[in-house]
Amino acid sequence: MLTLAHVSDIHIDDSPRSVERTRAVMRHLENLPGPLDAVIVTGDIADHGSTEEYEVARELLASRHPTVLCPGNHDSRAAFRKVLLGQDGDGPVNQVLRLDGLTVALCDSSVPGRPEGLLEEETLVWLDSVLAESSQTPVIVGMHHPAVALGIPYVDGIGLREPERLEAVLRRHPQAVAVLAGHAHTPASTWFAGRPLLVAPGVINTALIPAEARERYPVDLDLPPQIALHVFAEGRLTTHIRPIV
Repeated sequence: MLTLAHVSDIHIDDSPRSVERTRAVMRHLENLPGPLDAVIVTGDIADHGSTEEYEVARELLASRHPTVLCPGNHDSRAAFRKVLLGQDGDGPVNQVLRLDGLTVALCDSSVPGRPEGLLEEETLVWLDSVLAESSQTPVIVGMHHPAVALGIPYVDGIGLREPERLEAVLRRHPQAVAVLAGHAHTPASTWFAGRPLLVAPGVINTALIPAEARERYPVDLDLPPQIALHVFAEGRLTTHIRPIV
């Protein structure tokens, strides 16, 4: 059995609020009494993509647990790569984490300068290769943008474009057992390409569905930060949502 912490949308900026909420989440994970096998962060790490924001995020996200992360639409690839990974370049930031009995492949769905998502051909080729190399090992695939509509109009309008290209890759590889995403700032579960698609809640705030609010951009700032804990056992992923108070 493996336990994975799924964190998303911390949106570090120059306010103490984003820092305090992220620090509370990471403190919670560091103090868990039982085993935690990895921390997965699915994007929007910085709010404006500045070097200074990533420097703060680097300190906040430091963990004794294996950690893998990908950019979101608020992130800047070059600064993300330089500060968080110690690399140069501004191409897609695709990351793989190989655990004992499970591979996590995080894809860069960000489009520089745009809020919607797209998996570039380079990323799809990379993912296909990772899946092929892990043909005997279950794989969890993750990215920032959800590949299907979630029932929140303003989020759905800036979701993943051309999801059928991702679906074609996943359909070729039955060992891909689930898809993870962020972006929506709400815990959600649905189905994509014959697999569960699990969306992490937001750390910075919580988005509401239309039935909960009348505003075009309904966001609750008072709810506590939340995370997902995914338990992988016997080929099945089970998700638990935890508020951090």
